[in-house]
Amino acid sequence: MTDTVDAGRVLVVDDAATVRMYHSRLLTDAGFRVEQAANGLEAVESALVRPFDLFVVDVNMPKMDGYACVEALRGEPVTTSAPIVMISTEDRPGHADRAYRAGANLYLVKPVDATRLVRVATMLASGAAEAGAW
Repeated sequence: MTDTVDAGRVLVVDDAATVRMYHSRLLTDAGFRVEQAANGLEAVESALVRPFDLFVVDVNMPKMDGYACVEALRGEPVTTSAPIVMISTEDRPGHADRAYRAGANLYLVKPVDATRLVRVATMLASGAAEAGAW
């Protein structure tokens, strides 16, 4: 029997399969139970079926982009307080502000350092960030 830590459930949302797999692998290796969605619409539908402890959401996606996805998640009672990390290649002024206005807890620019993503995910999913562990 192996000792594994259950760090919580994470939904990785990105239209690029390679990015979904990469982020999923990092988080799985850190002890998270990870599911994937290819766009914001799939993410919202999944979140309404089963709760998640954290969302990792891309910005530019078909059907429903990351901003609309975050707004939709914040509008649902079951997902309103779950932490959301937005990750995007968009690093021009205003993108992070727009993410925070939509309801994201953190905005990171791709490529995200693997150690940083795992550390941030662990803190947000555990509630440590709210307790001042940043």
